[in-house]
Amino acid sequence: MPPQQYMECALSLARLAMGHTSPNPAVGAVVVKDGLVVGMGYTQPVGSEHAEVMALRQAGEKARDAAMYVTLEPCSHYGRTPPCTEAMIAAGISEVYVALVDPNPVVSGSGIGRLNEKGIKTHVGLGQQEACQINEAYIKHVTTGLPFVVAKFAMSLDGKIATKSGDSKWITSEEARNYAHALRCTFDAIMVGVNTVMADNPHLTARGCGGRSGIGKMQPLRLVVDTEGRIPVDSHVFEPPGGILVAVGEPFDTARKQELAQAGAEVVELPASNGSVDIAELFKLLGKRGIVTVLVEGGGKVLGSLFDQRLVDKVLAFVSPVIIGGREAACVGGNGVDRMVEALRLSRVDIKIFGDDILVSGYTQQIPGRPA
Repeated sequence: MPPQQYMECALSLARLAMGHTSPNPAVGAVVVKDGLVVGMGYTQPVGSEHAEVMALRQAGEKARDAAMYVTLEPCSHYGRTPPCTEAMIAAGISEVYVALVDPNPVVSGSGIGRLNEKGIKTHVGLGQQEACQINEAYIKHVTTGLPFVVAKFAMSLDGKIATKSGDSKWITSEEARNYAHALRCTFDAIMVGVNTVMADNPHLTARGCGGRSGIGKMQPLRLVVDTEGRIPVDSHVFEPPGGILVAVGEPFDTARKQELAQAGAEVVELPASNGSVDIAELFKLLGKRGIVTVLVEGGGKVLGSLFDQRLVDKVLAFVSPVIIGGREAACVGGNGVDRMVEALRLSRVDIKIFGDDILVSGYTQQIPGRPA
């Protein structure tokens, strides 16, 4: 079997870990001896084994003089776990195929260098583009310190997210909603504006965050952008499971802050202007806390602010074949642009069908550290 197929196997393993390893990258590894796969593994939840160690454990003694195919450069430093390079050296691996050099400055190039020091032959670049896509959020976070931001919304064919009375249940089909709900489990945080909480009273929890294939996942953090602190304390977002962070404008009323804290929320005061919290500052804070991925689910005001400031990395737009009409409930608010040439155009667009609904996804910008 050619090297490309072994790497494709490793990439498939990495996909199994996607969304369940944050803040670590999702990595897959395959050990090959005499043309046979003798070990496979993928990254376990943070604090547990990396893909390389899992694959070596399965291979056992067969790892000696074998080749390893791994989707990201093996680490050579002590973090929550020992260096993978040392485990590979001790196991007797003789050759390593690496899809992508780790953009993390702590690792970048040092893992490959360590293997070469020990006479282990390395090949870099096989499967690089797909390895980048699997870890696009990790790449952004380690190179900028900011989370990877995905804007998700559902709209009618005429671009509305609700009727003029505010009714928004349901624009899309159950099939589309189930898919969108499953996405939540792969994100570190889900973000909405306070108007969405007050209008829809969502739980913002993720079904199925209990583990699959041995991988567990905590509920995503619920983020509510609420400049004036208007959120009712009996809202569903205060209920378990999962934590809640409310971003308010500074200075904020001490008594109200204490009330929200007693209801179970962490309250963060941030600079605000024109009645809106500085979301860019919020993302900086989240990045420092190790929040790698944020799913923004609305509403129109928050989405508009994000798009105006070019803070979105990826868009997931569900379009349902219904016409609502009216002047209210625009999908994306904000200031918008004056000329079409200034409009944000998505790249790498993909289209999926869910019953009668369409999901249009695409990227708004080049991810730092990712090959063009």
